[in-house]
Amino acid sequence: MLIGVDSRSLEGNRTGVGRYLLNLLKIWSTDHCLPSSARFILYFKDKIPSDLPAADFFEFKLLNVRSNAKFVHWNLPRAARKDKIDILFCPAYVAPFCYKGKIALTLHDISYEARPKEFNWPSLADRILLKWVSRRSAKKAAVIFASSEFSRQEVIKYYGLPPAKVITTLLAADPSLFNAINNGTVAIKEKYGLEDKFIFYVGSIFTRRHLPEIISAFERLARADENYQLLLAGKDSTEGQAVNKLAEKINQEFGRKAVLRVDFVSDEDLKLLYGACAFFIWLSDYEGFGFPPLEAMSLGAPVITTGGSSLKEVAGEAGMFIKENTDVEEIYRAMHKLARDSAWREELSIRGKEQAVKFSWKECAKITLEVLIKI
Repeated sequence: MLIGVDSRSLEGNRTGVGRYLLNLLKIWSTDHCLPSSARFILYFKDKIPSDLPAADFFEFKLLNVRSNAKFVHWNLPRAARKDKIDILFCPAYVAPFCYKGKIALTLHDISYEARPKEFNWPSLADRILLKWVSRRSAKKAAVIFASSEFSRQEVIKYYGLPPAKVITTLLAADPSLFNAINNGTVAIKEKYGLEDKFIFYVGSIFTRRHLPEIISAFERLARADENYQLLLAGKDSTEGQAVNKLAEKINQEFGRKAVLRVDFVSDEDLKLLYGACAFFIWLSDYEGFGFPPLEAMSLGAPVITTGGSSLKEVAGEAGMFIKENTDVEEIYRAMHKLARDSAWREELSIRGKEQAVKFSWKECAKITLEVLIKI
């Protein structure tokens, strides 16, 4: 069985899709139950990262192309045909539209289909093509993996697919986070300009994640307690970079760095920040899974989140839930309770760790591979 893998998401700064694929590969590379006939060819766009797991049954191929579209729709299918792969695994929403071989596709969410007005379209071409290519990819795929039961139901609903074709493979926090030793708290605070207690958010900043409301609620908290700061990590993709401007405005009014902004945090820094924060906040109207809340819980950070879309699946009974993401007063009350109630923070920390261990990359990788081999 020869499995081809679209591996471009492993290149550069990895977001959720890249971390998803990397964790599958880590499990597969050490899985002694892997069928002896199973082999993988991992196709890369313009760089093969140096930190990939090695195995005799992994082959890395560099296709030397810069354009994502050209890689996916021209170079990848040509290479797959030449190598005579049995199935092409596409873990990042789209598959080659002209490829006639078997395809397995992962759809982490379909917010661009379900809520197009709220979706952060990178370009006009994406606005025109993404929905069409994703829908076409879903229709032609032999199987679709969804990152949560919520996403599975959304895919079935919007694409009109038979339920048996869409498989739920729940994701998990990175295993390296569970045993993180937070002896770098002082250094990490100094690195990011954190003076004392801080509230943490990490993830791309989209309108549907309600950062302006979070900042407004924090402003009320910070007026009463100058010991708190708010660290927002992630690229500001709101129109006119509204979040960056709002953070600057708040800081000018306070005369201090109350709201801190960075575009990217390395994995090493991330686990230290999760472990050091007073609590973590992540509000979103629509998520296919939501890595950050689960990662935060795995390191004992109390979490404020929302019960909508997949986030109730992720947080279970371990989160402090906001009912209305646009209600600044409700967000402020949740922040204020966590800031003042150490017993409640400790309770959520314990619940969060218990919830996080219910999710397993080993189980996700096992189900995914079993399906790939059966097709």
